[in-house]
Amino acid sequence: MPALNGSPFDVATGDASPTVSVKPVVLPAPDRGDELQVRVTAPVTGDRLPVVVFSHGFGESMAGYAPLSDFWAAHGFAVVQPTHLDSRSLGLSPEDPRTPRVWRTRVEDLTRILDDLDRIEASVPGLAGRLDRGRIAAAGHSYGAQTASHLLGARVLDADGEAGEDLSDARVTAGVLLSLTGTGGDDLTPFAAEAFPFMNPAFEPLTTRALAVAGDHDQSFLSPRGPDWFTDGFRLSPGVRDLLVLFGGEHSLGGVSGYEVAATTDEDPDRLALVQRVTSAYLRTALGVEGSSWTTATAAVAEHAGSVGRLDSK
Repeated sequence: MPALNGSPFDVATGDASPTVSVKPVVLPAPDRGDELQVRVTAPVTGDRLPVVVFSHGFGESMAGYAPLSDFWAAHGFAVVQPTHLDSRSLGLSPEDPRTPRVWRTRVEDLTRILDDLDRIEASVPGLAGRLDRGRIAAAGHSYGAQTASHLLGARVLDADGEAGEDLSDARVTAGVLLSLTGTGGDDLTPFAAEAFPFMNPAFEPLTTRALAVAGDHDQSFLSPRGPDWFTDGFRLSPGVRDLLVLFGGEHSLGGVSGYEVAATTDEDPDRLALVQRVTSAYLRTALGVEGSSWTTATAAVAEHAGSVGRLDSK
């Protein structure tokens, strides 16, 4: 595959800028049991910065996903990453009474960030007055993608197949869902169905515009289905209108959670570069930074990325 640098991707994503990253920024959360800690990464210059709230995968923390947060920030976004209660860094016991509703607390973490953007701005030197509260996206990987999907409109089906509470947030106008887990019921293994009853999404209410990213070699132990399970959000949701499929991609999508991370089974610089550039171009257009970025990126995928991935749209 031709190098991504110097291709139309550079036009679609814009020039890279120096960034600053601050952690932990501590947000009071008296009803949570632990204060909410977040990492903020943003360009050192620029105003009206679009905000991306990013939810990590199971067991990870705000310290991870630098390949995404650093790239997005270098291309004009302020990225806020919480450490959810399931993070290994917090060591929450399975017997802790908060454990059964961690999935819900995760969603509340993202909402709390949106409620507390004034405090976040004030906690990062040079950031005050630079965030654009009218341009906000929710993003996440794996468990984090499921978390972010709730802000976009997805709901949890109960035992009777009825959609649960609407947790969507009108402040969020776009999403990026990486390795989003699929439908529940018979599409879950017995272990997953018993241990994770919240993994039973209703995608039909997800109407906020979003991009999904999936690997065509991502086989989950949570589902008897194949990698197509991770495309259910695209297939069933009216909001997820675009899907980037990575050829040979497994759950880590080439290494989104970090460079040389032990859990990454499919580390690949080209695959990761494609995810960085396509998601950035998508966010630039979806959040009104540059209207032509997504059109340019889709053309670049067709021309430059044929051996790495493809884009499907509906």
